[in-house]
Order: sequence, then C-alpha cells, then structure tokens
Amino acid sequence: MGESLLADPLLWLIGAAEIAFWAFLVAGLAVRYLLRAPRLGAALLLGVPLMDVVLIVASVADIAAGGEPSPVHGLAAVYLGVTVAFGHSLVRWADARFAYRFADGPRPPRPPRGGTARMRHEWGEFGKVVLAWGIAAAVLCLLTLVGGGSLPAPAQWNDDPMWAWLARISVVAGIWFVAGPLWATVLPGSDELPGSDERRPERV
Repeated sequence: MGESLLADPLLWLIGAAEIAFWAFLVAGLAVRYLLRAPRLGAALLLGVPLMDVVLIVASVADIAAGGEPSPVHGLAAVYLGVTVAFGHSLVRWADARFAYRFADGPRPPRPPRGGTARMRHEWGEFGKVVLAWGIAAAVLCLLTLVGGGSLPAPAQWNDDPMWAWLARISVVAGIWFVAGPLWATVLPGSDELPGSDERRPERV
C-alpha cells in the first residue's frame, strides 16, 4: 500500500507544488528587495498560486480519467485548502521581513500576547482554518462528483480513502479552536503596551 502511494504521480506533484511555492516566494522577494526589481519580483510572486491551479486540475483530470479515489486525492484537497487559506498571509509575513532586513522597512509587528487584540488575532487565524476546511471539503465534493460517487455522511468519512483527510483536519480544527480563539476569549490576559520605545537593532 505504501509503495503504491509513493508511485502515485499526484503525490509527487504535491511535493513539487510545495517546493515551487517556496521557490517562487523566495525568488520573488529576493528579486524585489535584493535586485531592486519590483515588477519582476511581483511577476515571480504570481507563480506562488500557480501550482495550486495545476494541482487541482491534475486531481480532477485524474479522477475524470477513471482514477480510483485515494488518500493522495484527499491530501491534495487538504493541501489546496491550506495553501489558499494561509498562502496570502504567509507571503505578507515573508515580505515584511524581507523589507525590514533588506530595504530599511519598518519592524514587522509581533502577534499580540494579550487582551482584545490577541482575541481578535486568534479569531482571525481560526477563520483561516475554517476557510481551509471549507475549501478542502469543496474540492473533495468536486472530486467525488466527477468520479461518479456519492457524498459520504460525516460518520462515514473515516471509512472513505479521500474523505478520511477531512475527518483528520476536523480534529485539528477542533484543537486549534480550543487552544486558540476559545482560550484567548476565556483567558484574554492583559493588553500589551505599544512598543513605540523599542529600538531598532543595528544590523551588522
């Protein structure tokens, strides 16, 4: 079973998509800030979501061509959900740090550690988890319908090779909810004072 999964081209495509994501991201930011070519850097950054399109097209085409639904298809759906939901904020996170390090940009803000600011932050991050879950579920529905199957009930997700992945990320989402927004709402802590007097460290 494990060897057959490793021989699945879709699994290798998922790995290639992850590598391409970071390659386009680092290359785009390096060109923007190190080579001072913002237009070319922006063009390279457009390649970040490109592999998402390739992956979903490949997944649907594989099922439409008669491929049997497998855990790899489920993993592809989850990967798409996570990259779409978190990809933009990850790009902004990396961009802020490149700008700070190489273009004399402002210090990237730190996540709030307490109070209402932390609560809003945690709910916002959990919103991305919900978005990732929804995208993964939508892709799984699409793959199931294209393959001519029927949508399983939630109680049957663990018994389905593709939908078992949605059951897994549902558990992750539940843990994230308790450890993130729920905890920050019940025990918000105190608001931090603005770090306006925090000095910018000298670069060597």
